Amino acid sequence: MIGLLGKKLGQTRVYDAKGNAVSVTVVQVGPNRVIQCKTVDSDGYNAVQLGFDDQKESRITKPLAGHLRKFNAQPVKRIREFRDFSLSVKPGDVLGPNVFAQGDFVDAIGITKGRGFEGVVKRHGFRGGDSTHGAKGWHRRPGAIGQRLFPGTVMRGMRMPGHMGQVQRTVQNLEVIQVREADNVLLIKGAVPGAKGDYVVIREAKKRPKAAAAATK
Repeated sequence: MIGLLGKKLGQTRVYDAKGNAVSVTVVQVGPNRVIQCKTVDSDGYNAVQLGFDDQKESRITKPLAGHLRKFNAQPVKRIREFRDFSLSVKPGDVLGPNVFAQGDFVDAIGITKGRGFEGVVKRHGFRGGDSTHGAKGWHRRPGAIGQRLFPGTVMRGMRMPGHMGQVQRTVQNLEVIQVREADNVLLIKGAVPGAKGDYVVIREAKKRPKAAAAATK
């Protein structure tokens, strides 16, 4: 499973080979530095640990600084492991957008924008009450939430008002439109979770791996 840490830079439009305008999200995915390579013999599983976005050593915790010094890696802001990494790498290697190619499909993982405290109409898409025919004060309310005598409680998982957003979400099967190695960015068709400047994970699509992408070209 190939994957990279990245940062969402914004959205724009580019033209494809047929002259059609395609909406894309610009994601900076490099440089990703290989910090540690875990194996079944030493750690019980195969994984590659990547670091992204350089940081001052004075601004990271002492445990993290010790871990990075152990592998002669420079301080970074974000670290993530990718299990069963399909590329052959070693600590110290630098990865960039060229691990993906135009036409590949990827999954984007990020934290959605926070919306604050929202009601059931916006948070869950409830219909709300009637606007006329004597309905007063119940236009955006959820209605009854409990039972009567039995079981006499609110059921677990009841959709109610509350904090909306700021949760991890994965958008699957997004196509890579362009790979700009000189700029360390990927242009990915569609929307990626999060706001501008948020960190995201771009990994090989689980449902449409590279073999499937090559077959569709």
